[in-house]
Amino acid sequence: MAVARPGSQGTWNLLLSLLLLEFWERGNSQLHYSVLEEAKHGTFVGHIAQDLGLELVELVPRLFRLASKSRLALLEVNLQNGILFVNSRIDREELCGRSAECSIHLEVIVDKPLQVFHVEVEVKDINDNPPVFPATQKNLFISETRALDSHFSLEGASDADVGTNALLIYRLSPNEYFSLEAPTNDEKVKPLELVLKKPLDREVTSEVRLVLKAIDGGKPELTGTVELHITVLDVNDNAPVFDKAVYHVKLLENVRNDTLVIRLNASDLDEGSNSHILYFFENDVSPNIEASFCIDANSGEIKVKGKIDFEETKLWKIQIKAIDRGNPPMFGHCTILIEVLDINDNAPELVITSLSLPVQEDVPLGTVIALISVTDPDSSANGQVTCTLTPHVPFKLVSTFKNYYSLVLDSTLDRESKSDYQLVVTARDGGSPTLWTTASVSVEVADVNDNAPVFPQPEYTVFLKENNPPGCHIFIVSAWDADAQENALVSYSLVERRVGERALSTYVSVHAESGKVYALQPLDHEELELLQFQVSARDAGVPSLGSNVTLQVFVLDENDNVPVLLVPRVGSVGGAVTELVSRSVEAGHVVAKVRAVDADSGYNAWLSYELQPTAGSARSPFRVGLYTGEISTTRALDENDSPRQRLLVLVKDHGEPALTATATVLVSLVESNQALKVSSRALVNTMGPEVALVDVNVYLIIAICAVSSLLVLTLLLYTALRCSAPQTEGACGPGKPGLVCSSAVGSWSNSQQRRQRVCSGEGPPKTDLMAFSPSVPPGSGSGDGPRQPNPDWRYSASLRAGMHSSVHLEEAGILRAGPGGPDQQWPTVSSATPEPEAGEVSPPVGAGVNSNSWTFKYGPGNPKQSGPGELPDKFIIPGSPAIISIRQEPTNNQIDKSDFITFGKKEETKKKKKKKKGNKIQEKKEKGNSTTDNSDQ
Repeated sequence: MAVARPGSQGTWNLLLSLLLLEFWERGNSQLHYSVLEEAKHGTFVGHIAQDLGLELVELVPRLFRLASKSRLALLEVNLQNGILFVNSRIDREELCGRSAECSIHLEVIVDKPLQVFHVEVEVKDINDNPPVFPATQKNLFISETRALDSHFSLEGASDADVGTNALLIYRLSPNEYFSLEAPTNDEKVKPLELVLKKPLDREVTSEVRLVLKAIDGGKPELTGTVELHITVLDVNDNAPVFDKAVYHVKLLENVRNDTLVIRLNASDLDEGSNSHILYFFENDVSPNIEASFCIDANSGEIKVKGKIDFEETKLWKIQIKAIDRGNPPMFGHCTILIEVLDINDNAPELVITSLSLPVQEDVPLGTVIALISVTDPDSSANGQVTCTLTPHVPFKLVSTFKNYYSLVLDSTLDRESKSDYQLVVTARDGGSPTLWTTASVSVEVADVNDNAPVFPQPEYTVFLKENNPPGCHIFIVSAWDADAQENALVSYSLVERRVGERALSTYVSVHAESGKVYALQPLDHEELELLQFQVSARDAGVPSLGSNVTLQVFVLDENDNVPVLLVPRVGSVGGAVTELVSRSVEAGHVVAKVRAVDADSGYNAWLSYELQPTAGSARSPFRVGLYTGEISTTRALDENDSPRQRLLVLVKDHGEPALTATATVLVSLVESNQALKVSSRALVNTMGPEVALVDVNVYLIIAICAVSSLLVLTLLLYTALRCSAPQTEGACGPGKPGLVCSSAVGSWSNSQQRRQRVCSGEGPPKTDLMAFSPSVPPGSGSGDGPRQPNPDWRYSASLRAGMHSSVHLEEAGILRAGPGGPDQQWPTVSSATPEPEAGEVSPPVGAGVNSNSWTFKYGPGNPKQSGPGELPDKFIIPGSPAIISIRQEPTNNQIDKSDFITFGKKEETKKKKKKKKGNKIQEKKEKGNSTTDNSDQ
C-alpha cells in the first residue's frame, strides 16, 4: 500500500533550471510500502509505476530498473503492468535481527531523462519463530531450609520475532511447592523467578520436576519449554545475597583488554566455609559474553577480555551467580547491564554506481554522470557524513537524498583538451577527530566528430620530370585530425575536374589510406607544363568532415625531342636543298639558311649549327652560323672551286645527352648572268602559269596600279573600321599592327609588335599578309639588263619562344604558313647589332621572351641574325625591291589567299612607259621577287 506519491512528471524539454528543480523534488520524494515476511513469490506489494507517475509504455524505453543495497533481489517490478512484487523469500529476522523497524530501501532509476526515486518497503513481522530457552533442562539446588517466598532466578526464553509476536507469557506446570513470578511488559528488567510457596522436606521429596512453558503473543501461538530439575539440599540454609539485583555499567567501545568493568560484592549470613563466596557466569551464558569478558571467581571483578564494538553490540546483559562453600552450596544471582558507548572508530563508506560512462564531449550541462551513496555505522555526529569533490574539474556533487549524491556535469567538455578526468570523492564524518574515506572515479570523455582533417600547409609544389613511368609515386599528402578512433580515420580522394578534354583521374590518383599520389601515365612537358589539382581529406565520423589541399605539379622538360629540319618545297631534291650561287659574290654573302626547330624548351631546345667536313673535299669556302644556321661564304669564289659543293650541316641541341639532325645543302657555282636567269625562271615556275603568261605592257601596269590603289583604299577603310570598333580582349587578341615607313636612305621596315586576329562570327581566325611596293628611285628602270639583287638585304627577328610555323610558297605566289614544330626559346637579337664572328649569338634568355616582331631592310648594312622557325628572311624582286610583313597563328598551318592584300607599285615615269620591252623584263623580275627567295626556302 502506498502512503506517499511523487509529484507529477515534468517534461525534459524545459529549461535546465526547471529540470534540476524537478530532479531535486523527485529525488527527495519517497514511496512507502509494506509486506509480510515469508510472503510467497509473486506477492503483490504496490503499483509502483502508477504511484511514481510513470506511464507503462515508458518503462522499457527509459530503462526502468531497481537498485538495492541487498545482494539478493528480494523485490522485483513487472515491466508490463508496473507492479512491485516479491521475488524471493524475505526473512525479517535474517534481514534486520531484533530491530524494531525493518525496511528494504530501493532506488528506482529511469533514463532519458535520468530520474531517481527512493522507495521504502517495510517488512512486517509474522509469528514464525517460537520462544526458545537457553537450554532444554535447568538444574536447581534448593536447601530444605529455605524460607517461604524465597525466589529462585530462571533464564527466560527468547523470541526472534518482534512486537506482540515476541511478548512472552510463562506458565509453570501445576505443583504444590513453587509458583512462578514473571515480569510484566513494564518490567522487562525484572528476572523470571520461582517462588517457594511451601517448605521443602528433603525426606518427603528429594527432588521436584517441573515444566516451564513460554507462550508468545502471536496468532497462532507458539510455545517453548524447559524442564526444571529441582534438587532439595540439606543444611546450608543461607544463600549469598548481592547488594543490587541489577547493575548498570557504561563502557567505551574499543577499550583495551583487562579493563575493569565492575567489582561485584555479595554477602552470606552463614559462617565459615558456608559464607565464603565464589563468583561465576551463569551456566547458560552465551559464548559471545565469555569471549568478551572474564570474571575473577574470588574477587568478583569483571574485566574486558575481547573486542568491544558498539556497531556489533550496544548493550550486554550478563547473568552472574554467587556460590558459597557450604554443603550443599547456596546461590545468589544478579544481572549486569553493560551499555557500550560509541566512539568515532569507523570511517564513512562510499559506493559509486556509474551510469553514463564514457561521457560524450557534447553532452548538456547538468547531465548525471554517476550516483554515490555513503554510509557510516557510527551514531550521532560520528555518523553524519558530508561529501566533497576534488580537484576543481567540470563536475560537481549534488545531494539528492539523505546520504545520496549525484555527480553531474557543471561545465562543457572538450576531449581534444582533456580526454579523461580522475576524480576523488571524499566523505567526512562529524566525529572528533574526524574520519574520512576517499573513492576514485575515472570519467572518460568520448569523442564526437567536431574537428576536420587539417593539412600542414594549404598548397604544395612538386617537380616531376616528363616521361615518368606509369604509376610512379610523386608525393604524399598527410592530414591530421584532432579527434579519436573512427572520427580521426582520414581517407584521401581527388577533387575531380577536367584537364583539357580529359578527366583529372586519368592523369593522377591518390591512395585512400596512405595519401600517396601516383602519376597514372607518362606526362609530356610539351603537352602539359603544369598540372594543378586538389586532394580532399575526409574523416570517418558522422557527419563526415573534410578539407582540401592544392598540389601544383610542374612537369620538367627532358631532352626527348630531336631537332626537326624545315625543308622548303622549292629548291630541294631528295631531301637536300639546292642553291645556285654566283661566282662573283664576295666574302660574307649568305648562300642559304638551314632552319630547324625543337619541341623541347630551354637549353634542350637551344639549337646550334655545325658544318661537317665531307670526305675528299678540300677546304670549303663556306661556313655556317653557329646559332643562325645561315650558310655564307668565307672568301671570294674563284675558278678553282668545284662547281658543285655538297655541304652537310649538323643541327644539335644543348640537352643532356644532346640530340642531333643533319641537313644536306647542294651549292652550284654558276656565272652571274646565268644565276639570275635561273633564279627568274624558278620564280616564274613557282608562281604558276597564270603569271608566266602575262604580257607585261603599259596598259597592264596601269591596270595593276589602279587595282592596287583601290585595294589600298579598301585596306585603309577596313583598318579604320577595325580601329574604331570596340575590341573584346577575350575574343580578339589585343594590339594593332605597326606602321610602315620609309627612311631617307630608301629602306623600308614593318614592325609587328603584337599578333592580332581578325575576329568573325564563325570560323577560325585568319592570317593577314601585307605586301608593300615602294616607289622606284630615279634611274632604277634604265638599262638593258636586270638589276642584280643587293646581297645586303637582311632582317632581324625577335621571336617569342614557341612560334609554331614556317612559311612556304603557295602555287599562286601567295605565302602560306606551313607545318611547324613546338615552341622554342630564343634570344632577342637587335637589328642594330652586327653579326658576331662565325654567326654566334648569346645563349637563350629563357621562356620569358614574348616578342614577335620582324623587320625587313633593304639597303647597305650588316646582315642580321635570326632564330629558327621564323619566316624567310628576304624576299627580293630584281629592280623593284619590296617588303613583306606576315602575321600568323601557331595553330593555323594554312593561310587562305583571301587573307592577303597586295599593294602594287606606284606610277612609273613617262620615260619607263616608252621602253616597253625593258618594262616587260623588269615587271617579271618584280613579280618574282614579291613572293620569296627560293634559296631561303
